[in-house]
Amino acid sequence: MQKRHTATQPSADMLPAFFLKQIKDALKHLYDFPYLQKHPLAKAAVRGGEQSMEVGARKLRQDILDAIETLNPQSESAVQTPQARIHSLLVLHYVEGWSVQEAAHDLGISPRQAHRNLRDGEQNVAAILWAQQPLDEEAEPRAVHLSSVQAEMSRIVPKTQPVDLLPLLHRAYLAVERQAVQWDIDLQFVVPSRPVIVATDATIAQQVLINLLSHSIRQSVAGVVQTVVKITDDRIKVSVKYVAQHDWAERPAVDNVLSQLVGRLGWSVRDAEQADGARVITLDVASHRPVILVIDDNEGLVRLLDSYLTDHACQVKSTNNGQDGLDLALELKPDAIVLDVMLPEMDGWEVLQRLRNQPQTATIPVIMCSVLKSPELAYSLGASLYLSKPISRDDILNALHEIGVV
Repeated sequence: MQKRHTATQPSADMLPAFFLKQIKDALKHLYDFPYLQKHPLAKAAVRGGEQSMEVGARKLRQDILDAIETLNPQSESAVQTPQARIHSLLVLHYVEGWSVQEAAHDLGISPRQAHRNLRDGEQNVAAILWAQQPLDEEAEPRAVHLSSVQAEMSRIVPKTQPVDLLPLLHRAYLAVERQAVQWDIDLQFVVPSRPVIVATDATIAQQVLINLLSHSIRQSVAGVVQTVVKITDDRIKVSVKYVAQHDWAERPAVDNVLSQLVGRLGWSVRDAEQADGARVITLDVASHRPVILVIDDNEGLVRLLDSYLTDHACQVKSTNNGQDGLDLALELKPDAIVLDVMLPEMDGWEVLQRLRNQPQTATIPVIMCSVLKSPELAYSLGASLYLSKPISRDDILNALHEIGVV
């Protein structure tokens, strides 16, 4: 019987969706032994014999525990790394039975970040166990599965980062320009004059835009295909408008593959017909931008941070005193707080303690930022990270990346 090769660094890129779903289900029922005995992975673990179901459940549980332990960085110096955080979340949530919120609080991260890390951990566990699956004639015909559309989609794991949509749209135009000429279509674009920054996977987003334009050209009568990009406070809409050919009028404007790619990005797509008979396909781009609250009385630094972070799809809110900072933290529930120490009336140490003592703000990551060299005090009071002033663009971006915000 042949087995898969186990890579040193397991990758989730090749995981079939059905297998990842089975692993997540087994993790959720890790200590529900009757449930595990009926689990398809337990049945596959041991074939034949009167005790195969019981033995299979035990083997499945042990395999999962071993896979989790494989993700342990082991080194004491790696305690603060994302890999260590993923391992800790898997242990706290699935092995020790903590809630995600409890685990997030213990690790000093937001519940949103904890859920994100936990998904990564589930994929890593599944990747390890997938590499151990036997290949034989009784197994599911994996070659057929892996060549299916569903399998291809399961291989796509979005890697989110700040992206300007306008260059992607320009490259999409260049890709379909010749097709438009052949179909006698005039491509028109109405876009903002400033960058349109979103947090997304540039590769997948590029293919979505190319295919949306290409499909619209193919469906349109000779004339104009107009693309409009509109920005609101928290959404970005990309609309493609055209007059459909008669034989396309009653057919879906977007095929199944394109719909799935859109879904991978967390976007949505809507097909509507206007009163003038034009068809409008609209991408509703999920453009959540992390909110960073800066509590610092140095207006120059605040402006500098705003310029650094706005270019990385963040929203910067600021105040120059501690009490207003506490009020804004309760109101905004920011993704992270950058906190100065030397503030008027209420210093940063007191602000940090009050943040940590309020349930509504206790898990918000706080980056202490000061000319004072007191990282030990900052960490003892619950700071997530400590930066010494002056800080550079890379300092703040690396810090936000380390706590999982950008």
